[in-house]
Amino acid sequence: MSQPAGHFHDAQQAKAEPQLSAAPRKLRFGLLSALVIGSMIGSGIFSLPQNMASGAGAGAIVLGWLVTGIGMLMLALVYQTLALRKPELDNGIYAYARASAGEFVGFNSAWGYWVSAWIGNVGYLVIVFGTLGYFFPAFGDGNTRAAIVGASIVLWLMHAVILRGVRGAAMLNAVTTIAKIVPLVIFIAIAAAAFHTGRFSADFWGNAKLPSVLDQVKSTMLITVWVFIGIEGASVYSARAQQREDIGRATITGFVVVLLLLMAVSLLSFGIVTQAELAGMKNPSMAGVLEHVVGRWGTILISIGLLVSVGGALLAWTLLAAETLFTPAQDMVMPAWLARENTHGVPANALWVTNGLVQLFLIVTLVSNATYQALISLATSMILIPYLFSAVYAASIAISGDGYAPGDAGRRRDVLIGALATVYCVWLLYAAGPKYLLLSALLYAPGVLLYGWARREQHARWFKPYEAVVLLAIVGLAGLAAWLLATGRLGL
Repeated sequence: MSQPAGHFHDAQQAKAEPQLSAAPRKLRFGLLSALVIGSMIGSGIFSLPQNMASGAGAGAIVLGWLVTGIGMLMLALVYQTLALRKPELDNGIYAYARASAGEFVGFNSAWGYWVSAWIGNVGYLVIVFGTLGYFFPAFGDGNTRAAIVGASIVLWLMHAVILRGVRGAAMLNAVTTIAKIVPLVIFIAIAAAAFHTGRFSADFWGNAKLPSVLDQVKSTMLITVWVFIGIEGASVYSARAQQREDIGRATITGFVVVLLLLMAVSLLSFGIVTQAELAGMKNPSMAGVLEHVVGRWGTILISIGLLVSVGGALLAWTLLAAETLFTPAQDMVMPAWLARENTHGVPANALWVTNGLVQLFLIVTLVSNATYQALISLATSMILIPYLFSAVYAASIAISGDGYAPGDAGRRRDVLIGALATVYCVWLLYAAGPKYLLLSALLYAPGVLLYGWARREQHARWFKPYEAVVLLAIVGLAGLAAWLLATGRLGL
C-alpha cells in the first residue's frame, strides 16, 4: 500500500495551504452567541410539548429538566474552561478527544459529531415540509416525494449561500436567530396568561398508561439533549473567534437563554391541555397548543416561526458540520482534500461531502419513511460519545494540573465540573438504551475507511494497540447491529 515519495509532501502542502488562505478570526461575541443559540433553537423546541408528553407526565418532566439543566450547565462550563485552559486547541469536539486519547479517538469524535450534524439536518428538512404539509397536503409528514424534491431545492440553495463566505452566513444566521425568538416569546406570553394550575397538577406524576417515574425521566433524556445540541457551537468555531474568551461567554449565554425558553415552552403547555392531548398532537405541537388558546392564527404563527427557525438552524449546523471535517483534515487526521478552501475561505470540499450525504439520506427517508422523531434520536445518540470525551478531558487536565498555574484555586472547581459532566454523559448513554447505541456503531464503522485513507497519505501506522481495541469494539457492535437489522430485530 505504498505511495509515491512526493505524496507525503503534497499532503503536507495541502495542510499548509488552508492555513494561509483561512478566513481571519472575525467572529465576535455576538455572532458566536448567535451560532450557539441558532444551532440549539431549531425544530426541537416547536415539537417539545408532544415529544415530552408522549412518555412522561409534568412531574417527571420537571425532574428531567432538573437533571438536564445541571448536566448541560456542566458541559457548558466544560467548554468554557477548556477554551481558556487549552487555547491552542481549535474545534473542541475533535481536539479535546484527540488530546486525551490519540488520533483515532479524536477522529471518531469528529466523525460522530459530523454524522450527528448532517442527520439532524435531514430531520430539520423533514419537519419543515411536514409543517408545510399542514397547508399543502402533497408534502404529507415531510417524507413524501414532493417533500423530498422541495427539501432538496432548499438544501442546495443554502449550500450556494454558504459557499459565498462563512462570515456572511454567520451574519445571516444571527438575523434568523433574532427572528426565531419572536414567536417563542409570543407563545410563552400567551401560554402564561392562559395557564391553568389545576390542569397542570392533574396526574402530575403520570397516569396508569405511563411507566414508572424513573422510566418517564429516562424517556425525556434524548429529547432534552437533542434540543441542547449546539451548546458546543462556539467551541467548534474557536479557530475563527476574534477573542478567545468570547467562546466561553457565548457558550454560557446561549445555554441560559435556551434553557429558559425550553422549560417555559414545555411546562406551560401542560397548563393548557392535558398530557394525553399533548401526546396525541401532530408536530409541531406548539402550534396545536397555541391554536387551543387563540384559534387558527396560532397555528399559522408557530408554523412561520418554525420555518424561519429551522432555516437558521440548517445554516448553523451546515457550517458546524463542514468545520468539523475541515479542522481534522488540517491536522491530517482526515484526508487532506477535505482541508481545501475556496476563494471565500469556506471549506468547500467538506461542505460538498456534507450536503451530498444529506441529499442521499433524504432519498433514504422516502424509501424507509423514517420519521422526524427517529432521525433526531439517532442524531442525538451519535453525539453522546463526543460529549463524553470532552468531559473526561476537562476532568483529566484539572486533576493533572495541565494548563493550570501552581496553586490555582480553580482546579478543584474544574475537577468537580468535569466529573459531574462525565457522570451526566454516562447517564445519557444509559438512558439512550441499546437500540440507538447499536445504530450509532453502524454509522461509526464506515469512518474507519476515511481514517485509513488519511493514514495512508502519511505512510503512517494505522492503529496503535489500544486503538485496535477501539476499532474491534466499533466493528463488532456494527456487525451485531447489521445482523439485527437484517433479521428485523432492529429498526430505525
